[in-house]
Amino acid sequence: MWEICITSVLLGIGLAMDAFAASLANGINECKMKINKVILIAFMFAFFQALMPFIGYLVGSSFLTKIEWIIPWVALVLLGFIGVKMLIDGIKHKDDCCEECKKLTFKALIIQAIATSIDALSVGFTISNYNIFEAIVSVLVIALVTLPICIAGVYIGKKFGTKLGCKAEILGGIILITIGLEIFISGLFF
Repeated sequence: MWEICITSVLLGIGLAMDAFAASLANGINECKMKINKVILIAFMFAFFQALMPFIGYLVGSSFLTKIEWIIPWVALVLLGFIGVKMLIDGIKHKDDCCEECKKLTFKALIIQAIATSIDALSVGFTISNYNIFEAIVSVLVIALVTLPICIAGVYIGKKFGTKLGCKAEILGGIILITIGLEIFISGLFF
């Protein structure tokens, strides 16, 4: 069981990097975020980072290998859409230096969480030889690793967001577009 936990911690760290970057962008964009929203963001990313590998485990590798080609496209479209929207809004309002930071909607958070975790479906392949208990332990460890990483991402982003002022939305959009491109390129070529 210790081997499964150690492997899951390492998987969790690797999987959480996209969620960390999106959390960073959210913190940059909404610099006056309250603690309950920080926890909600981290929880949503952790939930989907665990859910996707578990779905991969349940569905099995035979079906997922048939649709694996679509995963990078979905991540690119979802994160690209949100990132471009943030970028355009930031450029439109860059001269109206706002006192209030842009608020992250629940819908946008769900889209980000799905988009940054969709590539984790393939992790279901790596745990396909686990029994159901081991698979549940593995995805719970992945979630528990993702949670503090995303909380740290939001707080680091908030720190920079306060300093960036109204340019924060532009940077947040660029980060989300970059994450989408990274998932897309690594999904197609690696």
